[in-house]
Amino acid sequence: MTTVANIAVALVALLHLWFLALEMFLWTKPLGLKTFRLTPEFAAASKSLAANQGLYNGFLAAGLVWGLVLGDSGNPIKIFFLTCVIVAGVFGALTVNRKILWVQGLPGAIALALALIA
Repeated sequence: MTTVANIAVALVALLHLWFLALEMFLWTKPLGLKTFRLTPEFAAASKSLAANQGLYNGFLAAGLVWGLVLGDSGNPIKIFFLTCVIVAGVFGALTVNRKILWVQGLPGAIALALALIA
């Protein structure tokens, strides 16, 4: 069960690295505009805010990877960062778009449940 939990945690980390790339590097590019349904003008005006948001997603990914690297002794770190992922997903769903709950919060919740069971 530990292996399944760690795979889920790794997938959440990869997802957050993808969010980092989208928000820090692709925000004003066609993929970023399409993904977030932005106008080029809004994307240009909010580029630095999006980069900051992307950096935070990178920190979430880094924390999850840190927990994975530590093995069994990293379980509290994985649990902490997965909880942060869920809180970010809920907050995003309440303040921006409900889709964030499913794209960010649900994978985090599944990985957290698996980590707690393992």
